[in-house]
Amino acid sequence: MGAQESYEQGQGQGTGRRALLGAAVLGAGGAVLGLPGVARADARHTGGGLKGLPVPTIIGHRGASGYRPEHTFGSYDLALDLGADIVEAGDLVPTKDGHLVCRHEPEIGGTTDVADHPEFADRRRTKVLDGVSTTGWFTEDFTLAELKTLRAIERIPATRQHNTLYNGRWEIPTFEEVLKWQDEQTRKRGKQVWIYPETKHPTYFRKQGLDMEALLSRALRKHGKDRKDSPVVIQSFEPSSIQRLNKLVDNPLVVLLSAANTRPFDFVESGDPRTVADLITPEGLKEIASYAQGIGPTLDLVIPKDAKGNLTKPSTLVADAHAAGLILHPYTMRDENTFLPTNFQKGTDPTAYGDVFGAFRTYFATGIDGVFTDNADTGVLAREDFLRG
Repeated sequence: MGAQESYEQGQGQGTGRRALLGAAVLGAGGAVLGLPGVARADARHTGGGLKGLPVPTIIGHRGASGYRPEHTFGSYDLALDLGADIVEAGDLVPTKDGHLVCRHEPEIGGTTDVADHPEFADRRRTKVLDGVSTTGWFTEDFTLAELKTLRAIERIPATRQHNTLYNGRWEIPTFEEVLKWQDEQTRKRGKQVWIYPETKHPTYFRKQGLDMEALLSRALRKHGKDRKDSPVVIQSFEPSSIQRLNKLVDNPLVVLLSAANTRPFDFVESGDPRTVADLITPEGLKEIASYAQGIGPTLDLVIPKDAKGNLTKPSTLVADAHAAGLILHPYTMRDENTFLPTNFQKGTDPTAYGDVFGAFRTYFATGIDGVFTDNADTGVLAREDFLRG
């Protein structure tokens, strides 16, 4: 997760998928709008698919990235150990030879030891990534075999020094490996493991002849995980990517939403003048519901902050999205002060933990259906507290 064509199939198959996810919105008594009482009354749904997951659902953001370098099997394993209901495995970017790998961004200078490999020094480039000049090493300039010689490192070492203990321990996972890992972990743990992959910068890659949606759908079909009840939820910041996937697979689909004044990059490229603010109106949400089953808004769209960074009054987004038949999985809860609203910070050390349980409680009270978090254990405990009332 990061900040970032036709509808015919969505009109038919999308209805069934919305019904599947809609159970995460409906409480045992059939109340809607995700009121806190609904969540307390129906902490775990019965039945298959997403209906069997707890609500609010705890999603391990890039694994357990609060404790291990993100998008590694060490991070993914730990997220499950800590109780995550779904693991975001992973942010998908392609290699030169058409393999999908799990990295937060195609630029890997900050998440791998590529800078320590002199044989790749000449691969360092400056590119325009979604309108932003970016310098570093990019996955699309490497074959999979070359990427497999690299090792993952902590992305934000100044904030998470402890995670640097694990620098160099794990390689870059491929999505094929993730799909096999999912099956292995499901057998090992005796319960279905869910994953939540994201297509990263699909417009950018399409211009280079790398079709993210085709690569992803092909992998899912190969493993029999392209159905509406498959334990794979797909997300993207580009609505057109989700629309394309709606024609290729039957998986639950989620549109990610950044700040209200931003525009999805596929909108920028196509000349669509709409911003995220337009997409979160009742009309915009209704359109999203014609091809997707959920939204992944930034937490600030759920509860805005004031000029000092304090939480204010919740917006109507939860109610509006639920009225359109959409679930909400906002992002991202983290334990450190630097990521928390000002009124939930403790002390002056930005790397210290703040009142994250208070923040979770406040967000859960809006009726959200789940949340991405770097600290799955904290999220699970916060949910227990919330459901006890």
